[in-house]
Amino acid sequence: MRTAPSPVIVLVDPQLGENIGMVARAMANMGLSELRLVRPRDGWPSEKAEAAASGALDIINGAVVFASLAEAIADTHFVYATSARERAQAKIVVGPRAAARALRGRIEGGQRAAIVFGPERAGLSSDDVALADEVLTLPVNPAFASLNLAQAVLLVGYEWFTSLAEGEQLPFATELGAGPATREAMAGLVDHLERELDEAGFFGTAEKKIVMSRNLRNILHRRGLTEHDVRTLRGVINMLSRKRRKDEAEGAA
Repeated sequence: MRTAPSPVIVLVDPQLGENIGMVARAMANMGLSELRLVRPRDGWPSEKAEAAASGALDIINGAVVFASLAEAIADTHFVYATSARERAQAKIVVGPRAAARALRGRIEGGQRAAIVFGPERAGLSSDDVALADEVLTLPVNPAFASLNLAQAVLLVGYEWFTSLAEGEQLPFATELGAGPATREAMAGLVDHLERELDEAGFFGTAEKKIVMSRNLRNILHRRGLTEHDVRTLRGVINMLSRKRRKDEAEGAA
């Protein structure tokens, strides 16, 4: 089994242990080694997953369970959300070959990256997609685009595995400059911004807040912010909020 650095595979709300096991088998076929699970429906560990893994027990035994997608990707710097349908979100959409090439450049540059797959029935929710940097979709027959989890992971993994043999040196890592922000740092920035905007009455109604918060996440994730960018923006937010509170206090005096 290949143990070189590779993208993390994240399964959100997987329903059947057998499907998780077949995903592990597909991962082992394609040199992917790290599996993370978000709220597996039938619990974990799973004997059915072990049986379906056909020997890929290192991946099954090493799988880590998380309570939310945000927690599962907190230590990563770049995230692809897989989707078989068009989303009403302003995100770059790529195929598996382009994604594999971009991921290889990032991982060779020392970043951690993840590919997120949704549950078998409905796929990822819009809120889950909003946590990703870009959307990864598979070029399959649009008249029958349904794939099971293992098939989807295998197709994406195949492009990853074959990209390793290309021997092409990508300049991506040298263009990044300062280290990219982790998902945890980005989540902290978004939560900080939402908190201050909420206090300032920016969102208005609860319904508007849901949509506007998602839009804010998409805007910030598209920017490819560095850790330094995040610290700077949080400093700006703190300064603006302090000034607002000062003005409010003086107005009330």
